Amino acid sequence: MPLAEIPLCVWRTRSLEFTFRGQSIRYWTAGQGAPLLLIHGFPTASWDWHYLWQPLAQRFRVIACDMLGFGDSAKPARHRYSLLEQADLQQALLEHLHIQQPLHLLAHDYGASVAQELLARHHEGRLEVASCAFLNAGLFPECHRPLLAQRLLFSHLGWLVARIFTREDLVRNVSQIYGPCTQPSESALDDCWSLIAANQGNRILHRLSAFIPERLTHRERWVGALQQVRLPMRFINGAVDPVSGAHMLQRYRELVPLPDTVTLPGIGHYPHTEAPAQVLRHYLEFRQQPLTASLQKVAWS
Repeated sequence: MPLAEIPLCVWRTRSLEFTFRGQSIRYWTAGQGAPLLLIHGFPTASWDWHYLWQPLAQRFRVIACDMLGFGDSAKPARHRYSLLEQADLQQALLEHLHIQQPLHLLAHDYGASVAQELLARHHEGRLEVASCAFLNAGLFPECHRPLLAQRLLFSHLGWLVARIFTREDLVRNVSQIYGPCTQPSESALDDCWSLIAANQGNRILHRLSAFIPERLTHRERWVGALQQVRLPMRFINGAVDPVSGAHMLQRYRELVPLPDTVTLPGIGHYPHTEAPAQVLRHYLEFRQQPLTASLQKVAWS
């Protein structure tokens, strides 16, 4: 049975606000139980999780924010955006909500790099993470295959590309990374563009794109976190994604000890909107695994 969507107009009415380093951040929380932090990708926002929101909130306390520069959060024009700062933001949100229990992570794309930093902090004893699941993401920068538009955004002409970036450019790029049978509707594209363009966010896309070289800078730390942490992890991957699809999953299997992976044939870069019921099933199956067995598998590697 298809999962019910939450219309963007409704999603926005449910947002809350807190201040992070002088900037307004929009966030959402629902449900009770173990805290589950959902971390969105580039260039979209937490609305990406709307199909999964209610089913997950029936089982966990779900938490998500539009990161700095994204969605309905502040988008300062001259800010130097950083994945490290976005990890600080996630921790600040948890402190704001007085979350003290071990944290579960579910992250996509750009957000998965933030999750890798949180895993590194867990390894250093600065944060307690209980589990982590990834959707399509550039976990290994040597395998990441950015689209031409992304490469242009972090080039010296990025400021110009961002200034002239339009809804039509979004549609052209999205059509390349979704599965052939799971393309988004015009209404969904309108909503995605609304989130990008809010507060003139399209004009800072080049600044947000600094995450691509930043992944290279911190590659050893973030890949090391995947290899060293002793907690359950799963990588759920849309196989036909040209950016971080089957080739990224293969690299994960090569580098991560006793990898727990799921392949979604015919699905592209956004599994949680292209095949949300499948993602939900595989994620809940992951969470139902005995924790001790998962830890032993890693310890024996």
